[in-house]
Amino acid sequence: MERTYRLVISCPDQAGIVAAVSDFIARLGGWITEAHHYTDPGSQWFFMRYVVRADSIPFELAEFRARFALTAQSFGMHWFINDSGIKPRVVLLASKQAHCLSDLLYRWRSHELDCEIPAVLSNHDDLRGYVEWHGIAYHHLAVDPGNKDQHFAAVRERISDARADVIVLARYMQILPPELCAEYPARIINIHHSFLPSFVGARPYHQASERGVKLIGATCHYVTRELDAGPIIEQDVVRVNHHNTVEDMVRLGRDVEKMVLARGLRYHLEDRVLVHGNKTIVFA
Repeated sequence: MERTYRLVISCPDQAGIVAAVSDFIARLGGWITEAHHYTDPGSQWFFMRYVVRADSIPFELAEFRARFALTAQSFGMHWFINDSGIKPRVVLLASKQAHCLSDLLYRWRSHELDCEIPAVLSNHDDLRGYVEWHGIAYHHLAVDPGNKDQHFAAVRERISDARADVIVLARYMQILPPELCAEYPARIINIHHSFLPSFVGARPYHQASERGVKLIGATCHYVTRELDAGPIIEQDVVRVNHHNTVEDMVRLGRDVEKMVLARGLRYHLEDRVLVHGNKTIVFA
């Protein structure tokens, strides 16, 4: 895979941003292979993502960052640039259900997800054999219902030890404490088995069946202190009707869940997601 640099920018919209950034890269001999721009009409905030061939830049990223800082400062930019040759480290959290976890591991093994997976954490031991077959460390961290602080202290320690860049809740059936959410802003990704904001919380398919809905879906979002209310990365739906039982909805929903989670994680890994307030701009 060709090594690239991904430059991601957001700032107040104003004249000359695209010209200034493009000119800066052109003066270095940089070769832009992908470009996205968008201005949010409500906030008048501008978003940009450029992909540049790494071999077209005559120095490493540290020098690029130092030189680009002046341009960024002149436009009040929030920005970062990442090297596609450095794979993000993803720690997966799961419970007993395997469909999302197994799908992500398959995509990782087939190189569809360009990342490292140093560890899987779980509050149950059911998935150990499957995870270890992939050569990934599996940590069973049991939950004492009367003292969940001990479990989350262990979770935090394992995540830190793994030097995680991203944490993915692959149907991990525990609510993270606010302190942990705040420690990794826009770096914890969850799959919710519902088309948020509808049917928040537990048993959404039962809620959907009782309402006689015609569409069910799944939502991939960043985790925040407020339950199931973080910025949404990706969503999808499948059509159902009165013939479908709750069991049918669960089965169909699982298919949507794993697809939505995989897409959301891939967008994040490729620096395609920009958070703006409580929503996202996704250059998919």
